Amino acid sequence: MVLSKSYKNLLRENLNMTKIVHIKHEAEKAVLSKAQKKFNSLIKKIDAQKKILVDWENSKSKISQRVNGEHQPLLDSFNQVRAEMVYLLDKAHGDSFFKKTDKAKLKALICDIAVELIQEGMEELKEIYNRYNHTDFDTEAEEIEADMTSTMKSMMEEMFGFELDDADFSSPEQMREAIQQKINAQRESQLHQESKRTPRKKTAKQLEKETREKEEAQNASKSIQEVFRKLVAVLHPDREPDKAERERKTKLMQRVNEAYGNKDLLQLLALQLEIEQIDQSNLNTIAEDKLKHFNKILQEQLDELMQEINEIEFPFRMMLNAPSYIKLTPDDVLKALSRDIRELQKSLKDIKREIKELQNPLTLKAMLKTLRF
Repeated sequence: MVLSKSYKNLLRENLNMTKIVHIKHEAEKAVLSKAQKKFNSLIKKIDAQKKILVDWENSKSKISQRVNGEHQPLLDSFNQVRAEMVYLLDKAHGDSFFKKTDKAKLKALICDIAVELIQEGMEELKEIYNRYNHTDFDTEAEEIEADMTSTMKSMMEEMFGFELDDADFSSPEQMREAIQQKINAQRESQLHQESKRTPRKKTAKQLEKETREKEEAQNASKSIQEVFRKLVAVLHPDREPDKAERERKTKLMQRVNEAYGNKDLLQLLALQLEIEQIDQSNLNTIAEDKLKHFNKILQEQLDELMQEINEIEFPFRMMLNAPSYIKLTPDDVLKALSRDIRELQKSLKDIKREIKELQNPLTLKAMLKTLRF
């Protein structure tokens, strides 16, 4: 479910405006039915996921500002100073003051730092790397990439059971697309072969299941349409002569249309409560068959909300190397950014001091003696 910008804004507003939708047990009925319990559970989970979604939507711009305004400029400055270190070490390597053992260590330092910076986009350091390794960085990178691609293809072929010799594995996206195309081609081929065969007659149980699933989908759709129609019947602004009331209903109808367009049954029910079209007793006495349809809609809504949250969280999980089973919040991301910014500030200060000190050949020589490769 990809939420529209206007609907996301309405979500933020409605979290604080709408009444809580849930079923209460009556005094003479000590226990709720299984369907009623499920309804309440789904409502609670959806409400929690909506709050998480709104929290991420509210925090994305703040996270982006910290990344682009503080973290990235610091990282760029740090890498630029590291490049200065490479040039300093390169100059020292040509100084006769440093002996063979010193120069071997200088070479190792130069190549290690240069590789990292070239991968960060500083291609001007390729010349230095190539000079010390008597090779070509681009050729090496292509060979490494070819080896990794070959290994990855072999793993994927073994996993999926088909060849991928003509597949493009130049990026994770291309790899996924190539595998999906192969799977789709196999599926189409299989369907084509099956279409040539005499169709196997479906069992009575299979036919009954298909019919039941089709009816459930239709009934679920009718259920949400019914709630929508009831709201439209009392809120349509064209039927309201009073100007102020017409404006109020226009705003309410916007929320109704957005909720209906996103199949947000919870929001539609909350709107019914808000305008007092229904009350708690109506919720308490929803028929079991209708409740079953409501639960189906709510489960689909919950699944879609969780999927959208996962998509928002994914790049941040990659950034923090956080597995999917660990709860991740915008506050976690902001705290991690703050920590990285502090570490970058310290590292930048330290390397600037080191460059100043290592311009003295004696200090550089003493530092090299402490290194072990």
